[in-house]
Amino acid sequence: MTEILAADAPGIARAASLLAAGGLVAFGTETVYGLGADATNDRAVAAIFAAKGRPHFNPLICHYPTAAAAFEHVEPTPFARALAAAFWPGPLTLVLPRRLTCPVALLAGAGLDTLAVRVPAGAAVLALLRATGLPVAAPSANRSGQVSPTSAAHVLDGLGGRIAAVLDSGDCPVGVESTVLDLTAERPFLLRPGGVSREAIETVIGPVRRGVTPQAAEASRTLRSPGLMVSHYAPALPVRLNAVSVAADEALLAFGPPLPGAGAMFQLSETGDPVEAAARLFAGLRALDRSACRGIAVMAVPEAGLGLAINDRLQRAAAPR
Repeated sequence: MTEILAADAPGIARAASLLAAGGLVAFGTETVYGLGADATNDRAVAAIFAAKGRPHFNPLICHYPTAAAAFEHVEPTPFARALAAAFWPGPLTLVLPRRLTCPVALLAGAGLDTLAVRVPAGAAVLALLRATGLPVAAPSANRSGQVSPTSAAHVLDGLGGRIAAVLDSGDCPVGVESTVLDLTAERPFLLRPGGVSREAIETVIGPVRRGVTPQAAEASRTLRSPGLMVSHYAPALPVRLNAVSVAADEALLAFGPPLPGAGAMFQLSETGDPVEAAARLFAGLRALDRSACRGIAVMAVPEAGLGLAINDRLQRAAAPR
């Protein structure tokens, strides 16, 4: 039985005690719900992979209550310190070299000499991290490759009965995962677009390059970031991108004025707002996946701002599997 905990002092205390005891606890952040475990506990980290059915070569993000706490476990660069000052707490993950004294389980980093770290936003998650007093490894709280959860109900749909508890802090306001930036080379690499736009990052540290493609990373089994699997965030129904028409037996994921004739429809943003669309993306895929249609047709979303992250998730949802 999975406990449902309120995001109040007793609920946070209970969630922290479960994490300290090696249990798995899902919790809301500004991006999506994470499935947390004590990152220093090998068995607890392994339990995340078991609960999700997640490939072991895909590393996890470690969550901290402050930048100072994160930088005790990784070697911060000047870029890292500048980005932390600008965006933490917030939806940005930094990949940095592990310190020799880092206590995080090697499995959490997929055995690499790097670690993905972030300070999430939200009163409940920060209170949980402070109460736990440990780094918390947390991928999205869903079965591996499926649509990421943006509410406690979504978590229970996929992981109910498989984890100890869900700390219910309501719906996630950003709705797509954090941006992941690799700072281990001379030039920063954008490994995964997400809740902080590339443009915003570049105002702080200058030009940023895109990292390895998901296909190359998966082929070499050297993923340096979460969310680099080619088929990821995938509903059961097939997904067709950049739709300019829709069949009567297709569901429509709309952006702006909808196309006529869909069997079912979910509107990401009637006004074409990419921030609104990002917050509604995973809920929309889940809703349409429950329809009686044969597939999901997706209208085009411009690449600017959070549109890059939205299209990244949609391309993975549409990838062959």
